[in-house]
Amino acid sequence: MDLDVFVTAHGAEWDRLETLLRRKRHLTGAEADELVALYQRTTTHLSLLLSSAPDPALTSRLTSLVARARSTVTGARKASWRDTARFFTTAFPAAVYRLRHWWIPTAILSTAVAALIGWWIAAHPEVQAAIGAPEDLRDMTRPGGQYETYYSSHPAASFAAQVWTNNAQAVALCLVLGAFAGLPVLWILFQNMLNLGVGIGLMSSAGRLDTFLGLILPHGLLELTAVFVAAGIGLRLGWTLIDPGPRTRRTALAEEGRSALGVAIGLAAVLFISGALEGFVTPSGLPTWARIGIGIAAELAFLLYVHVLGGRAVRAGATGDVDLSDREAALPTAA
Repeated sequence: MDLDVFVTAHGAEWDRLETLLRRKRHLTGAEADELVALYQRTTTHLSLLLSSAPDPALTSRLTSLVARARSTVTGARKASWRDTARFFTTAFPAAVYRLRHWWIPTAILSTAVAALIGWWIAAHPEVQAAIGAPEDLRDMTRPGGQYETYYSSHPAASFAAQVWTNNAQAVALCLVLGAFAGLPVLWILFQNMLNLGVGIGLMSSAGRLDTFLGLILPHGLLELTAVFVAAGIGLRLGWTLIDPGPRTRRTALAEEGRSALGVAIGLAAVLFISGALEGFVTPSGLPTWARIGIGIAAELAFLLYVHVLGGRAVRAGATGDVDLSDREAALPTAA
């Protein structure tokens, strides 16, 4: 391609498109039709330029023109309550359901690791001694000790807000750091399971495992499920770097990344519920069976929500990505 000839042949069309885009007043019907036609031609010109004679300055100009023209032609769409409803009834559950083969095994293996760590600590006094001095461990595990008073040490509302913030940060890190081949996700997950395993082991060695479970399960079922979902999807995002499948690596990362971002928003809502349970239900005076029952009910409600709404959405073709109309337009490729 002779770049000078190309610019001479089409420069007037680009200048005209630039002029129409700068108009402050509303375009007439004829001008709007002209703008659409020029937008389509300029998109083709950009494609030809990229495939034949990429020039940085000209490519930058045409890319800007195409982006501005597309925004003018399609118009800016404002988010509405309908978008919020669609997100929670379709996009979020679809993303979680579609990637269940990643987060369910993550949940099973992680729980097994926490149980194994707990058994190891409970069965080996020397390991307990390495964790802390005997008097410190007794102060943690005794009736009215640190494990029990932790959930009632602050006002319920502020404690719930603090818990929600901490858990939301952990979930966001799992999803964001998944792009680094998933390795940081494994570390974050291990740290969570290690903390859980230590609590299981120490309280079990003190003969108070039932008390510990009565404190953890009301909020922990939903909270840990959110962490497992985030970790599983973060690992899937990392695997996309290695094996993008039939898509290009850039396209695959963009699609999975948008889906992961949506999951992060959805899980923030899930963790809000979990934080409320931890702040108001766990330290409440309700019987242990009632507190655990509330936790189980919340967990089953979430799983049913994902299975029913998510399964229906996936079968209808949803993936958890944003609507096609909201995605960045792909440039056409010249033959």
